[in-house]
Amino acid sequence: MWLNNRYIPENPEFSWIKEISSKSVKQSIMNADRAFRNFFKHKTGFPNWKKKSYSDVKMYFVKTDRRVIIPCERHRIKIPTLDWVRLKEKGYIPANPETHIIKSGSVSMKAGSYYVSVLVEEAETEKPVLNDFGIGIDLGTKDFAICSNGKTYKNINKTARIRKLEKSLKRQQRKLSRKYESLKKSTNNLKGAAIRQNIRKQKLKVQKLHHRLDCIRTDYINKVISELVKTKPAWITLENLNISGMMKNRHLSKAIAQQKFFEFRTKITAKCKEYGVELRFVDRFYPSSKTCHNCGCIKSDLKLSDRIYTCSECGYTVDRDFNASLNLRDCLAYQIA
Repeated sequence: MWLNNRYIPENPEFSWIKEISSKSVKQSIMNADRAFRNFFKHKTGFPNWKKKSYSDVKMYFVKTDRRVIIPCERHRIKIPTLDWVRLKEKGYIPANPETHIIKSGSVSMKAGSYYVSVLVEEAETEKPVLNDFGIGIDLGTKDFAICSNGKTYKNINKTARIRKLEKSLKRQQRKLSRKYESLKKSTNNLKGAAIRQNIRKQKLKVQKLHHRLDCIRTDYINKVISELVKTKPAWITLENLNISGMMKNRHLSKAIAQQKFFEFRTKITAKCKEYGVELRFVDRFYPSSKTCHNCGCIKSDLKLSDRIYTCSECGYTVDRDFNASLNLRDCLAYQIA
C-alpha cells in the first residue's frame, strides 16, 4: 500500500513498477524481507542490491485471479506481460490444466540464456511400498558416494570431460584478466570503449563455461539421488557434515565445493519426502570410519591416508569408506530430517 499510494506518486521516475503485476512487486518485497530476517536471525551476509552483471536476473509471475489459468502447451507458455513464449526444451512442463495447475513461476537469465521455472499443483499420488532394508551413504572427495548396498558413485570431477572444461575455463579466465590489464593501461577513450566491449564478450564466455560445469555436476547429483531413492529403501542414513567448517581447509575447499554436498543433501531430502523414505542424519562426531562393523572396536589411530580398514581385534579387513557406510546404515543414534 505504501509503495503504490505514497512512494510511486512522490517519485514518478519509478512509475514503471505499475506496468507489471502487483503480485510480482509483492514477491520482491517478500524476498527482501526474508533476506533481512535471515541476516538478523542467523547472521548471514547483509542483503545487497542485485546487479545485472553479478547475479541472475529474475522475473516473477503468478496467478492474479482464482479463475485465471496460466496457459501452457507442449512447446510454449503464456507469461503475463510477455504473452506467448516459445520453449526450446519441449514437454517438461505439464500442459493439461485439468490435472496440473500452474500456480506461479519465474524467468531467470544465466550465462546469456533464459530459463522458466514453474510451481505446479497436482493431485496427490499414492506413495510406493518400501522394502525392509536401509542404505547408509558415506560422502567423500575420492569417490562421491559409497553406499552400504555395494554401489560406489565416482567423483565426476575427475573425469576427462570435466578436466577438459576446467582447462578451457582457465584459458578464458586468463584472457579476461589480460583484457582488464589492458583497460587499466589504456589512455584513449575510444580504445577503452572497444576494450570494455571485448570484456563483456569474454565475461559471457567465462559464464557459459561455469554454467556448463554446474549443469553437469547438478545432473550427476540428480541421477545419483534418483537411482538411490528408486530402490525404495525403508531409510537412508547420511552423516551430518559440517560443510562450512570443511570449506575452511584451503587444501580441500575447492574439491569439497565441486562435490556440492549441500545441494545433494537438499535434493535427497525432498526426494525422500516425495517417496516416503525416512531420511536419517547421524551426528558428525560419530566415528563411522574408525569403528569396526564386525566387532564394534574403535581404531583411534586411523589416519586419513589409510584407505583399507583392518581391525586390530578381529582382523576384519574392508575398504574404509564402505565400512563407514555400513556403520551409518546400522547406527541407532540419529535425527530424522
